[in-house]
Order: sequence, then C-alpha cells, then structure tokens
Amino acid sequence: MDGTVFDPAGGTGGPTSAGLMLRARALWRRKWVVLGVAVVVAALSAVYTLRQPKVFSASTSLIIDVTAPRFLDGEVKEVMGEERSNYWFNKEYYATQSEIITSRAVASRVVDKLGLSTDASYLGVAHISDEKARVQAMQGADAVGLLQSRIRVLPAKDSRVMNIAVDDLDAARAALLANEVANAYMAENLALKLRMTDDARSWLESRLEDLENTSKASELAVYDFKKDADMLSTSLESRMSIVSDRINSYNLNLTQVSTRIAALQARVEAIQKLRKASPDDETWAEALPGAKDGPIQDLRKSYTDARVACAELAERYLPEHPKLLECQGKLAVIQADFLKSLRNVVRLAETELSEAEAQRKNLVKLLDEAKAEAFQVNKKSIEYDRLKRESDNNQRLYELVLKRLKDIELSGLLRTSNVRVLDPARPQFAPVKPHVKRNLMVGVVLGLLTGLGVALLLDLLSNTVASQEDVEGRLGLAFLGVMPRIEGNRPPKDRDLFVHREPKSSVAECCRAIRTNLLFMSPDTPFKTLVVTSSGPQEGKSTTTISLGVAMAQSGNRVLLLDTDMRRPRLHRAFGVPNDLGISSLVVGEGTLEAAVKSTEVPGLFLLPCGPLPPNPAELLHTRAFADLLKLVAGKFDRVLLDSPPLNAVADAAVLATQCDGVVLVLKAGKTNRDSAQRALRSLADVQARMYGAVLNDVDLKAPGYGGTYIAYQGYGQYAEDPKDRVAQS
Repeated sequence: MDGTVFDPAGGTGGPTSAGLMLRARALWRRKWVVLGVAVVVAALSAVYTLRQPKVFSASTSLIIDVTAPRFLDGEVKEVMGEERSNYWFNKEYYATQSEIITSRAVASRVVDKLGLSTDASYLGVAHISDEKARVQAMQGADAVGLLQSRIRVLPAKDSRVMNIAVDDLDAARAALLANEVANAYMAENLALKLRMTDDARSWLESRLEDLENTSKASELAVYDFKKDADMLSTSLESRMSIVSDRINSYNLNLTQVSTRIAALQARVEAIQKLRKASPDDETWAEALPGAKDGPIQDLRKSYTDARVACAELAERYLPEHPKLLECQGKLAVIQADFLKSLRNVVRLAETELSEAEAQRKNLVKLLDEAKAEAFQVNKKSIEYDRLKRESDNNQRLYELVLKRLKDIELSGLLRTSNVRVLDPARPQFAPVKPHVKRNLMVGVVLGLLTGLGVALLLDLLSNTVASQEDVEGRLGLAFLGVMPRIEGNRPPKDRDLFVHREPKSSVAECCRAIRTNLLFMSPDTPFKTLVVTSSGPQEGKSTTTISLGVAMAQSGNRVLLLDTDMRRPRLHRAFGVPNDLGISSLVVGEGTLEAAVKSTEVPGLFLLPCGPLPPNPAELLHTRAFADLLKLVAGKFDRVLLDSPPLNAVADAAVLATQCDGVVLVLKAGKTNRDSAQRALRSLADVQARMYGAVLNDVDLKAPGYGGTYIAYQGYGQYAEDPKDRVAQS
C-alpha cells in the first residue's frame, strides 16, 4: 500500500459504520463510567420511590346516556334534549361530560358536603403540631383544587360506561370521595338542566307577552285595511276576477270595433276615390255596394224606364209637347229621388265610420279605467297579503312560543337524569402509587441512558488524539504503530537511545513494528527520504526519529539522520557530536559532506547535524543547494530520516515535505489536540505532501483505555522489561 496525499476532509464524514464503531469503542473504554452513573441513578430512583407516601385509588362506574329517559310524548322536548346519533357528536358529548366531572363546580359540591376544607388529614396539614399554624395552613390550602387534581375519568372503550377514579392517602376516604364525586356530578348535571330550563322559561314568558301584543296589533291592522278598502262584502279575489272579466270583455269588443272600423274606413276611402273620379256626375254612387239594395234598384229601374219613355216621346213630339214635358217632369222627380238615395248610402257609410270610431274611443277609455282599477286592486291585494302574512306569522310565532313554554313547564317538572350508577366505589387497600418495580426499571434505564450520555459527552469533550481509532477515524491517517511510554528517570541521552540500549524492550519491539509498517507501505518502491514531524513542540518527534533510525540500522540499512530543525536542533546532543559543521554549512558551500556526517555508537546509523543556526531557515531549506544535498545523501545511504520543526509553529516541515518521499506525523497520546493535528495535516495537504501515516507516541500501555487495544505489547515473553529499567520519555 503506497502512501497517499492526505485529504483533510477524509476523516470528518457523517455517521458511517467506522464512525459508529469508533463511538462504540469509546463507550466501551468508559464502561465503568456508564455503570457507575447507572447505579447512582437507579439508587436515587429507589430512594425516591421508597420515600413516597402510599396512594390508594377507588373508582365508581357510571352509565351515561346521551339523552335522559322520555316519559312524555315525543313532541315534548327538553331544553338540553339534542338527539345525537353521529359518532363525532357522541365523542364530543362524552368528552364534555369528562370535563364536567373534573370541573371545579363538581369538586366544590363534594368539598362543601364533606367539609373537606376543614379536614386537616385531607389537606395534608395534620402533621403540624401548632394549632395556629395548622389553621393558617388550612385556610391557605385550596381544597377544591386538591380534589380536582385527584379525580381521574377513565372512559370504557366502545361503551357508555365511564369510571370516576379518585386517589387519596386513605383507602376508605378514596372510595367515599369517588362516590360523592359521582353523586355531585349527577346533581350538577340535573341542576344545569334545571337552570337552563328556568332561564328558557323566563325568556319565553317575557317574549310571549310581546308576541301576543304584536299579534293583536297585526290583526287590527288587517281589519282596518279591509274596512278602508271596502272588502267587507266582496273579497279582493272576487273584485279582481270581476275587473279581469271586464278587461277581457273590453278587449274583445275593442278588437271587434277595430275590425269594423277598418272595414268602414276602406269603404269610405273607396267612396272618396269614386267622388274624385266623377266630381260632376252623381251617378258614381251607383258603384257603391249599398247601391244594389232593393229600393235603390227599384228607383234605378224607374229612372231608366222614365228616361226610355222620355226618349221615345222626344222622337215623336216636339219639346214643348205636354206629354213630353210631363214625362220629363216625372223623370226629374225620379232622378232626384234616385240621387238622394245614393247620397244617403254615402252618408250612412261615413256615419257608421264615425260611430265606430267613437265606440272604439269609449272602449279604450273604459279599458284604461278597468286597468287602473285592476292595478289599484293589485296594490291593495299586495298590501293586504303583507298585512295578512305578518298577522299569520305573528300568530304562528305566538302559538309556537306558547306551545314551547308549556313543553318546558311540563318537562321542568320531571327530575329524570341520563346518568346512572353502575357500581359504587369500594375501598381498595392495595396502593396504586408509587410503582416500585416500574420506577426501579425506569431508574435503571434512565441510569444507563444517562451513563451513555455522560460517556459520549466525555468523549466529545476530549479533543485529543488518544488511540488508534482517533488516528484512523478522526484524522483519516494510516496508523503506523505506537511508541510506549518509557517509565523511570533516565538521562536524556539514555532516553533517546533507549531502543539501542534495550533492544528486547517493548519500546524496541514497537519501534521495529513501526519500521516494518513503513517498509510495507511501499514495498515495490521503498522510500529513501522521510520527514518526521509533529503538529506542535514537545510531542517526541526527535526521540521517535532517533528510535526509527536505530531500528532501521539494526535491520542492516545504512541510515542517515538529518537534523533539519534549524531553530532548536537536538540530535547532535543526543549522540554527543559537535554541531560546528552541518547542513547550513554545506548549503552555503562550506565544508564537505564527508566531514559533516558523523558516525554514532549505533552501527549503520549516521548523523548530519544542523550546523550553525541560520537567520532564515525556511529560505535555506528552499534553496537548490539543499535539494542537491538531499539528493546526494539519498544516493549514499539506504534511508534518510529528517527531523523537522513542528508544522503549526513554522513552515519548515511543509517545505521539506515537498522535497522528500513521504511524511510521518508523530502524535503524543492524550496530549496532541485534534484540531492542531488537523491544521498540520491541512498544511501538508496544501503542498501535496505524501503522507505515510502517524505514530502514536508516549502511550501508557497499563492505562485502562489501552489495556485491551495494545495488550500484545505488554510483557510478552522475552520482550518483557524490568519495571526498574523504565524511564520517562519527554
């Protein structure tokens, strides 16, 4: 497995299986905290439960019907008698009854009847020995509210049965209170019905008097209107029928007259046309239809015969002949009668037309008068109907209120109730509170939950890297191994070279395991240069670098240690070599590599000190000369380990990481802050450094948190070390 470029978001994912396992292990490490908190909470719950007073309960069962039994006709309805057959209406009704049972009005009835407001035992002040103080406490107590808090309504499922339960410290008193609450509820229910009945009766009585006066006034108004409209002998309907018949008759006659006028008008127009055609000859009237009547035809025939006779005489006699003159005289008389008859026909036609027009005018006048009378009758009918309707409505309302008042008076005499006692309460001497078993079980469960919460809180508050899970799960790094704590007091030089001088110790074994893990990180292309750094100072990076170098040298490699901490170099003191010539000297071109590299007491392990401290370490490490030096030593040695400054303090380690094959981060167990480590990793990620993993340093293998995880490193076979030889590691 190759080292990889670190992703700073890699270890901060959501609740994955690895994260859950990390939480589980953290809880297991704090299992004694969980158990301790659980025991404490369970004990407190048991003490609290056993110190609670015993509470007894008694219940009375009632049957509550929606409506009371009916003893009267179905037409007689009570004020509160609303029939309910709908499920939701019934549900609302029984919920309302539950509220009434637990109401203050019902509780007040019980308190007043039993005198509970002066009962010291009921009020819980009997333990007060001072009489004055006890009386004062009783006066300040709310007996009604106390009883309300003890009443419980328990409806039976799918039935009309409702149980009234009362809790009390005395079993007999609990039964008494339950029965009295049931009685008080029935009394309150009946009283409420009677109060509503009385209120309704009072209102109806006052309203009835007003309606009676209104009805009388309406009847008088109808009478006065009929009198003024002359409706005592003939009704408006009859008068309206007569007027309608007259209007129909007028319309019929008017139609007939109009038709006759049209005919006469045509006849007169024909006469006038004939007159215009023969103004000088009266014989034009012979063309009139009336001129063909019998008398006129006789005159015409006589006139024709006379003209023929005169014509014959005129041919036989002279004009002055007496016979001719006599004949002409007769002809003139006959002609005058004939023309007079024709003129009478014309005058008759004109007279008939005038008469018909006068008749139509009179009919129109009569029709208008009839219509006006009809409108007047309609108006009176509307007013009469309004007055009659108002009178009838007032009368019906009066009769309705009167009937309802009689119903209420009759139903008010009944004392029926829709509530019946099914089973009265009896004393139950088994306490219902406290629930010892349930409370103990709840205490244990709450204790465990509280313990888990405390353990999780401690784990969340702990912001240090303390285990392999923290390295892998929270930081997202490969875990290379642990460096156990070196116990005891030893000089710094012995502490740094502990792996060399105690090769069979657990520290040396752990260091060799880290070496093996590093080599297996990239078996095909093993690293040549490796930066060992930390997030902050005093985390053991220098000691870890020396220990890794010793372990690698013991495996037969030529290993070179580079002290690149040019601010606080320490490797030359650990091996006891001078620091006058080193990296800073070689970078600026002073001295040779052979003279600068120092051998150590560890076979195969060499040291290139820092050299004189430069004023600009970061710039010096960033030069081409340092890169060439690094390539040079990589070619001469199998492994090159660079001891660099802390990442969060200066940028030297980030500069070195870009020039080496990989980086190893040293974390001090229980001391290195996770946020500080993540900042260091982000700085490495910014320069695309290749991370090989992390080493957990200064691990106390005997601590409870590590005993199960790193048990393989504790006292195993010949690698067990004498406790007297353990020294402290800084």
